[in-house]
Amino acid sequence: MKGLDFPMPNTKTRSGRDSYDLSDPAERQVYFQDKIGKEIADLKDYMRDNTFIVYILGKKQAGKGTFTKLLAEIFGSDMIKHLSVGDIVRAADEIKNDPVERQALEEYLKANYRGFISINDAIEAFMNRSTAHLLPTEFILALVKREIEKAGRRNLFIDGFPRNMDQVTYSLYFRELINYRDDPDLFMLLDVPESVIDTRIKYRRICPKCHTSRNLWAFPTKEAGYDPDKDEFYLICDNPECSSERMVEKEGDSLGIETIRERIEMDDELIRKIFDLHGVPKIFVRNSVPVEIAADILDDYELTPRASYEVVDGKVVRKDTKWTFIDDNGVESYSIVAPAVVVEMVKQLSTQLTYS
Repeated sequence: MKGLDFPMPNTKTRSGRDSYDLSDPAERQVYFQDKIGKEIADLKDYMRDNTFIVYILGKKQAGKGTFTKLLAEIFGSDMIKHLSVGDIVRAADEIKNDPVERQALEEYLKANYRGFISINDAIEAFMNRSTAHLLPTEFILALVKREIEKAGRRNLFIDGFPRNMDQVTYSLYFRELINYRDDPDLFMLLDVPESVIDTRIKYRRICPKCHTSRNLWAFPTKEAGYDPDKDEFYLICDNPECSSERMVEKEGDSLGIETIRERIEMDDELIRKIFDLHGVPKIFVRNSVPVEIAADILDDYELTPRASYEVVDGKVVRKDTKWTFIDDNGVESYSIVAPAVVVEMVKQLSTQLTYS
Protein backbone atom coordinates (compact mmCIF):
# COMPACT_ATOMS: atom_id res chain seq x y z
CA MET A 1 0.00 0.00 0.00
CA LYS A 2 1.23 3.46 -0.85
CA GLY A 3 3.14 4.97 2.05
CA LEU A 4 2.75 2.02 4.48
CA ASP A 5 5.81 0.01 5.44
CA PHE A 6 4.79 -3.64 5.55
CA PRO A 7 7.74 -5.89 6.51
CA MET A 8 9.29 -8.03 3.81
CA PRO A 9 8.64 -11.79 3.98
CA ASN A 10 11.48 -14.30 4.11
CA THR A 11 10.52 -17.79 3.05
CA LYS A 12 13.85 -19.02 1.70
CA THR A 13 14.08 -22.82 1.88
CA ARG A 14 15.39 -24.15 5.18
CA SER A 15 15.46 -27.70 3.94
CA GLY A 16 13.72 -29.97 1.45
CA ARG A 17 13.56 -29.87 -2.31
CA ASP A 18 14.65 -27.19 -4.75
CA SER A 19 11.17 -26.81 -6.19
CA TYR A 20 7.51 -27.74 -5.68
CA ASP A 21 4.43 -27.75 -7.87
CA LEU A 22 2.29 -25.49 -5.72
CA SER A 23 -0.78 -26.03 -7.90
CA ASP A 24 -0.88 -29.65 -6.63
CA PRO A 25 -2.54 -30.10 -3.19
CA ALA A 26 -0.26 -33.03 -2.31
CA GLU A 27 2.84 -31.05 -3.29
CA ARG A 28 1.62 -28.11 -1.21
CA GLN A 29 1.50 -30.31 1.88
CA VAL A 30 5.13 -31.35 1.35
CA TYR A 31 6.07 -27.70 0.74
CA PHE A 32 4.36 -26.52 3.92
CA GLN A 33 6.05 -29.20 6.01
CA ASP A 34 9.47 -28.40 4.56
CA LYS A 35 9.05 -24.66 4.98
CA ILE A 36 7.19 -24.35 8.27
CA GLY A 37 6.93 -27.82 9.76
CA LYS A 38 7.95 -26.65 13.23
CA GLU A 39 5.47 -23.76 13.26
CA ILE A 40 2.69 -26.07 12.07
CA ALA A 41 3.47 -28.55 14.84
CA ASP A 42 3.57 -25.78 17.45
CA LEU A 43 0.22 -24.37 16.32
CA LYS A 44 -1.42 -27.80 16.18
CA ASP A 45 -0.24 -28.37 19.73
CA TYR A 46 -1.68 -24.97 20.71
CA MET A 47 -5.01 -25.79 19.03
CA ARG A 48 -5.49 -28.95 21.08
CA ASP A 49 -6.48 -26.85 24.09
CA ASN A 50 -6.93 -23.31 22.74
CA THR A 51 -8.72 -21.35 20.04
CA PHE A 52 -8.19 -17.87 18.61
CA ILE A 53 -9.91 -15.19 16.52
CA VAL A 54 -8.28 -13.39 13.59
CA TYR A 55 -9.84 -10.33 11.93
CA ILE A 56 -8.43 -10.61 8.42
CA LEU A 57 -8.38 -7.24 6.67
CA GLY A 58 -7.42 -6.54 3.09
CA LYS A 59 -8.81 -4.74 0.10
CA LYS A 60 -11.59 -6.50 -1.75
CA GLN A 61 -10.17 -9.41 -3.78
CA ALA A 62 -7.00 -9.47 -1.67
CA GLY A 63 -7.38 -13.25 -1.45
CA LYS A 64 -8.70 -13.62 2.10
CA GLY A 65 -10.88 -16.61 1.26
CA THR A 66 -8.09 -18.31 -0.70
CA PHE A 67 -5.59 -17.87 2.13
CA THR A 68 -8.01 -19.23 4.72
CA LYS A 69 -8.78 -22.27 2.57
CA LEU A 70 -5.05 -22.98 2.37
CA LEU A 71 -4.80 -22.69 6.15
CA ALA A 72 -7.63 -25.22 6.37
CA GLU A 73 -5.60 -27.50 4.08
CA ILE A 74 -2.78 -27.39 6.61
CA PHE A 75 -4.71 -27.65 9.87
CA GLY A 76 -7.97 -29.25 8.76
CA SER A 77 -11.38 -27.73 8.11
CA ASP A 78 -12.43 -28.97 11.55
CA MET A 79 -9.95 -26.50 13.08
CA ILE A 80 -10.18 -23.47 10.76
CA LYS A 81 -13.35 -21.53 9.95
CA HIS A 82 -13.49 -18.71 7.42
CA LEU A 83 -16.41 -16.57 8.50
CA SER A 84 -17.30 -14.07 5.78
CA VAL A 85 -19.68 -11.35 6.91
CA GLY A 86 -20.49 -10.71 3.27
CA ASP A 87 -21.54 -14.33 2.78
CA ILE A 88 -23.67 -14.18 5.92
CA VAL A 89 -25.51 -11.12 4.62
CA ARG A 90 -25.89 -12.60 1.13
CA ALA A 91 -27.56 -15.63 2.69
CA ALA A 92 -30.66 -13.43 3.11
CA ASP A 93 -31.94 -14.59 -0.26
CA GLU A 94 -31.91 -18.24 0.86
CA ILE A 95 -33.46 -17.47 4.25
CA LYS A 96 -36.19 -15.40 2.62
CA ASN A 97 -37.35 -18.45 0.67
CA ASP A 98 -37.07 -20.92 3.55
CA PRO A 99 -39.89 -20.47 6.12
CA VAL A 100 -38.26 -22.86 8.62
CA GLU A 101 -34.92 -21.07 8.51
CA ARG A 102 -36.59 -17.67 8.69
CA GLN A 103 -38.48 -18.70 11.83
CA ALA A 104 -35.28 -20.07 13.38
CA LEU A 105 -33.53 -16.75 12.66
CA GLU A 106 -36.38 -14.74 14.17
CA GLU A 107 -36.31 -16.85 17.33
CA TYR A 108 -32.55 -16.50 17.62
CA LEU A 109 -32.70 -12.73 17.22
CA LYS A 110 -35.42 -12.40 19.87
CA ALA A 111 -33.00 -14.01 22.32
CA ASN A 112 -29.77 -12.33 21.19
CA TYR A 113 -30.35 -9.06 19.32
CA ARG A 114 -30.05 -5.66 20.98
CA GLY A 115 -30.22 -2.53 18.83
CA PHE A 116 -31.85 0.76 17.96
CA ILE A 117 -34.37 -0.61 15.48
CA SER A 118 -36.93 -3.32 16.09
CA ILE A 119 -36.25 -6.96 15.26
CA ASN A 120 -38.97 -6.88 12.61
CA ASP A 121 -37.49 -3.78 10.97
CA ALA A 122 -33.99 -5.28 11.14
CA ILE A 123 -35.14 -8.52 9.51
CA GLU A 124 -37.02 -6.58 6.84
CA ALA A 125 -33.86 -4.58 6.06
CA PHE A 126 -31.88 -7.83 5.96
CA MET A 127 -34.27 -9.61 3.62
CA ASN A 128 -34.50 -6.63 1.27
CA ARG A 129 -30.91 -5.54 1.62
CA SER A 130 -29.24 -3.03 -0.67
CA THR A 131 -25.49 -2.98 -1.19
CA ALA A 132 -25.71 0.81 -0.99
CA HIS A 133 -26.82 0.70 2.66
CA LEU A 134 -25.04 -1.24 5.40
CA LEU A 135 -27.14 -3.09 7.96
CA PRO A 136 -26.97 -1.84 11.56
CA THR A 137 -23.79 -3.09 13.24
CA GLU A 138 -25.76 -4.49 16.18
CA PHE A 139 -27.71 -6.67 13.78
CA ILE A 140 -24.52 -7.82 12.03
CA LEU A 141 -23.08 -8.81 15.41
CA ALA A 142 -26.10 -10.99 16.15
CA LEU A 143 -25.82 -12.72 12.77
CA VAL A 144 -22.09 -13.32 13.28
CA LYS A 145 -22.66 -14.71 16.75
CA ARG A 146 -25.18 -17.17 15.32
CA GLU A 147 -22.69 -18.39 12.72
CA ILE A 148 -19.97 -18.74 15.36
CA GLU A 149 -22.23 -20.94 17.43
CA LYS A 150 -22.80 -23.12 14.35
CA ALA A 151 -19.04 -23.33 13.78
CA GLY A 152 -18.36 -25.05 17.08
CA ARG A 153 -14.86 -25.16 18.52
CA ARG A 154 -12.87 -23.83 15.58
CA ASN A 155 -10.35 -21.05 15.12
CA LEU A 156 -12.06 -18.14 13.41
CA PHE A 157 -10.84 -15.98 10.53
CA ILE A 158 -13.43 -13.21 10.34
CA ASP A 159 -13.54 -11.50 6.96
CA GLY A 160 -15.54 -8.31 6.51
CA PHE A 161 -15.66 -7.00 10.07
CA PRO A 162 -14.93 -4.22 10.72
CA ARG A 163 -16.39 -3.17 7.37
CA ASN A 164 -16.16 0.60 7.83
CA MET A 165 -14.61 3.17 10.16
CA ASP A 166 -17.66 3.23 12.45
CA GLN A 167 -17.20 -0.48 13.22
CA VAL A 168 -13.55 -0.31 14.33
CA THR A 169 -14.43 0.25 17.99
CA TYR A 170 -16.91 -2.63 17.88
CA SER A 171 -14.15 -4.94 16.62
CA LEU A 172 -11.90 -4.03 19.55
CA TYR A 173 -14.48 -5.38 22.00
CA PHE A 174 -15.99 -8.01 19.74
CA ARG A 175 -15.53 -10.93 22.14
CA GLU A 176 -17.23 -9.12 24.98
CA LEU A 177 -20.02 -7.76 22.79
CA ILE A 178 -21.07 -11.19 21.56
CA ASN A 179 -20.49 -12.89 24.92
CA TYR A 180 -18.17 -15.38 23.32
CA ARG A 181 -14.95 -17.26 24.15
CA ASP A 182 -12.10 -15.56 25.95
CA ASP A 183 -9.80 -16.18 22.97
CA PRO A 184 -6.75 -14.16 22.01
CA ASP A 185 -7.63 -12.00 19.03
CA LEU A 186 -5.41 -10.57 16.33
CA PHE A 187 -5.68 -8.31 13.31
CA MET A 188 -4.16 -9.68 10.10
CA LEU A 189 -3.49 -6.94 7.54
CA LEU A 190 -2.90 -7.84 3.89
CA ASP A 191 -0.96 -5.58 1.53
CA VAL A 192 -1.89 -6.41 -2.07
CA PRO A 193 -1.06 -3.96 -4.91
CA GLU A 194 -4.00 -2.70 -6.93
CA SER A 195 -2.56 -4.06 -10.18
CA VAL A 196 -2.59 -7.53 -8.61
CA ILE A 197 -6.20 -7.06 -7.47
CA ASP A 198 -7.15 -6.03 -11.00
CA THR A 199 -5.64 -9.24 -12.39
CA ARG A 200 -7.28 -11.34 -9.68
CA ILE A 201 -10.70 -9.96 -10.58
CA LYS A 202 -10.33 -10.27 -14.35
CA TYR A 203 -9.07 -13.85 -14.26
CA ARG A 204 -10.78 -15.17 -11.13
CA ARG A 205 -12.54 -18.50 -11.38
CA ILE A 206 -14.91 -19.99 -8.78
CA CYS A 207 -15.90 -23.58 -8.11
CA PRO A 208 -19.71 -23.70 -8.28
CA LYS A 209 -19.79 -26.52 -5.72
CA CYS A 210 -17.27 -25.72 -2.94
CA HIS A 211 -16.77 -22.01 -3.82
CA THR A 212 -12.97 -22.32 -3.88
CA SER A 213 -11.50 -19.29 -5.67
CA ARG A 214 -8.49 -19.62 -7.98
CA ASN A 215 -7.05 -17.61 -10.87
CA LEU A 216 -6.66 -18.71 -14.48
CA TRP A 217 -3.62 -16.49 -14.89
CA ALA A 218 -2.00 -16.04 -11.48
CA PHE A 219 -2.97 -19.04 -9.31
CA PRO A 220 -4.24 -21.90 -11.46
CA THR A 221 -5.26 -25.37 -10.35
CA LYS A 222 -3.17 -28.34 -11.41
CA GLU A 223 -5.54 -29.28 -14.24
CA ALA A 224 -7.14 -27.14 -16.92
CA GLY A 225 -9.48 -27.88 -19.78
CA TYR A 226 -10.49 -26.36 -23.09
CA ASP A 227 -14.01 -25.61 -24.30
CA PRO A 228 -14.00 -25.58 -28.12
CA ASP A 229 -17.54 -24.19 -28.30
CA LYS A 230 -16.53 -21.07 -26.36
CA ASP A 231 -12.90 -21.16 -27.50
CA GLU A 232 -11.70 -20.70 -23.92
CA PHE A 233 -9.64 -22.48 -21.31
CA TYR A 234 -11.00 -23.26 -17.85
CA LEU A 235 -9.71 -24.56 -14.51
CA ILE A 236 -10.76 -27.79 -12.81
CA CYS A 237 -11.25 -27.54 -9.03
CA ASP A 238 -8.62 -29.46 -7.04
CA ASN A 239 -10.02 -28.99 -3.55
CA PRO A 240 -9.58 -32.46 -1.97
CA GLU A 241 -13.07 -32.17 -0.49
CA CYS A 242 -14.64 -31.36 -3.86
CA SER A 243 -15.21 -33.44 -7.01
CA SER A 244 -13.23 -31.91 -9.91
CA GLU A 245 -15.87 -29.34 -10.85
CA ARG A 246 -15.33 -26.97 -13.76
CA MET A 247 -14.57 -23.52 -12.32
CA VAL A 248 -16.46 -20.55 -13.75
CA GLU A 249 -16.13 -16.78 -14.16
CA LYS A 250 -18.26 -14.50 -12.01
CA GLU A 251 -20.42 -12.03 -13.87
CA GLY A 252 -18.74 -8.64 -14.21
CA ASP A 253 -15.23 -9.83 -13.32
CA SER A 254 -13.90 -9.07 -16.80
CA LEU A 255 -14.23 -5.33 -16.06
CA GLY A 256 -11.57 -5.47 -13.33
CA ILE A 257 -10.89 -3.23 -10.34
CA GLU A 258 -12.74 -0.09 -11.43
CA THR A 259 -16.07 -1.78 -10.76
CA ILE A 260 -15.19 -1.78 -7.03
CA ARG A 261 -13.18 1.46 -6.82
CA GLU A 262 -15.33 2.97 -4.04
CA ARG A 263 -14.95 -0.18 -1.93
CA ILE A 264 -11.18 -0.27 -2.56
CA GLU A 265 -10.83 3.27 -1.22
CA MET A 266 -12.90 2.45 1.86
CA ASP A 267 -10.79 -0.64 2.57
CA ASP A 268 -7.60 1.40 2.15
CA GLU A 269 -8.76 3.91 4.75
CA LEU A 270 -9.72 1.14 7.17
CA ILE A 271 -6.39 -0.70 6.88
CA ARG A 272 -4.48 2.54 7.49
CA LYS A 273 -6.53 3.14 10.65
CA ILE A 274 -5.89 -0.38 12.00
CA PHE A 275 -2.20 -0.16 11.01
CA ASP A 276 -1.66 2.50 13.70
CA LEU A 277 -3.85 0.80 16.32
CA HIS A 278 -2.25 0.09 19.71
CA GLY A 279 -2.91 -2.74 22.15
CA VAL A 280 -3.98 -5.51 19.75
CA PRO A 281 -1.46 -7.95 18.19
CA LYS A 282 -1.12 -7.51 14.44
CA ILE A 283 0.16 -9.71 11.63
CA PHE A 284 1.45 -7.92 8.53
CA VAL A 285 1.44 -9.87 5.27
CA ARG A 286 2.73 -8.68 1.91
CA ASN A 287 1.70 -10.11 -1.43
CA SER A 288 4.52 -8.53 -3.44
CA VAL A 289 8.27 -7.91 -3.26
CA PRO A 290 10.58 -5.63 -5.23
CA VAL A 291 12.30 -7.40 -8.11
CA GLU A 292 15.72 -6.25 -6.93
CA ILE A 293 15.58 -8.14 -3.60
CA ALA A 294 13.27 -11.06 -4.44
CA ALA A 295 16.10 -13.57 -4.93
CA ASP A 296 17.41 -12.88 -1.41
CA ILE A 297 14.18 -13.63 0.45
CA LEU A 298 12.07 -15.94 -1.75
CA ASP A 299 12.62 -19.06 -3.79
CA ASP A 300 11.98 -18.64 -7.49
CA TYR A 301 8.92 -20.93 -7.56
CA GLU A 302 7.26 -18.74 -4.88
CA LEU A 303 6.96 -15.86 -7.35
CA THR A 304 3.64 -15.70 -9.15
CA PRO A 305 4.02 -16.81 -12.77
CA ARG A 306 1.84 -15.71 -15.60
CA ALA A 307 0.11 -18.82 -16.92
CA SER A 308 -0.84 -19.29 -20.56
CA TYR A 309 -2.38 -22.33 -22.21
CA GLU A 310 -2.41 -24.20 -25.49
CA VAL A 311 -3.78 -27.48 -26.76
CA VAL A 312 -1.09 -29.97 -27.82
CA ASP A 313 -2.12 -33.37 -29.18
CA GLY A 314 -5.54 -32.98 -27.63
CA LYS A 315 -4.22 -32.10 -24.15
CA VAL A 316 -4.14 -28.70 -22.44
CA VAL A 317 -0.56 -27.65 -21.73
CA ARG A 318 0.27 -24.76 -19.41
CA LYS A 319 3.28 -22.52 -19.89
CA ASP A 320 4.49 -20.22 -17.09
CA THR A 321 6.51 -17.03 -17.50
CA LYS A 322 7.59 -14.49 -14.88
CA TRP A 323 5.08 -11.75 -14.17
CA THR A 324 6.30 -8.29 -13.18
CA PHE A 325 4.29 -5.14 -12.53
CA ILE A 326 4.63 -1.69 -10.95
CA ASP A 327 3.31 -1.68 -7.36
CA ASP A 328 1.41 1.08 -5.55
CA ASN A 329 4.70 2.81 -4.65
CA GLY A 330 6.02 2.80 -8.20
CA VAL A 331 8.45 -0.10 -7.67
CA GLU A 332 8.91 -2.92 -10.17
CA SER A 333 7.72 -5.98 -8.28
CA TYR A 334 6.81 -9.63 -8.32
CA SER A 335 3.62 -11.03 -6.84
CA ILE A 336 3.93 -13.91 -4.36
CA VAL A 337 1.95 -17.12 -4.86
CA ALA A 338 -0.77 -17.79 -2.27
CA PRO A 339 0.95 -20.77 -0.55
CA ALA A 340 4.06 -18.64 0.10
CA VAL A 341 1.87 -15.88 1.58
CA VAL A 342 0.34 -18.51 3.86
CA VAL A 343 3.83 -19.60 4.95
CA GLU A 344 4.40 -16.06 6.24
CA MET A 345 0.97 -16.06 7.92
CA VAL A 346 1.71 -19.30 9.77
CA LYS A 347 5.14 -18.07 10.89
CA GLN A 348 3.66 -14.91 12.38
CA LEU A 349 0.68 -16.73 13.90
CA SER A 350 3.05 -19.13 15.61
CA THR A 351 5.16 -16.30 16.96
CA GLN A 352 2.11 -14.44 18.30
CA LEU A 353 0.30 -17.44 19.81
CA THR A 354 2.93 -19.94 20.90
CA TYR A 355 5.86 -17.76 21.90
CA SER A 356 4.08 -14.90 23.65
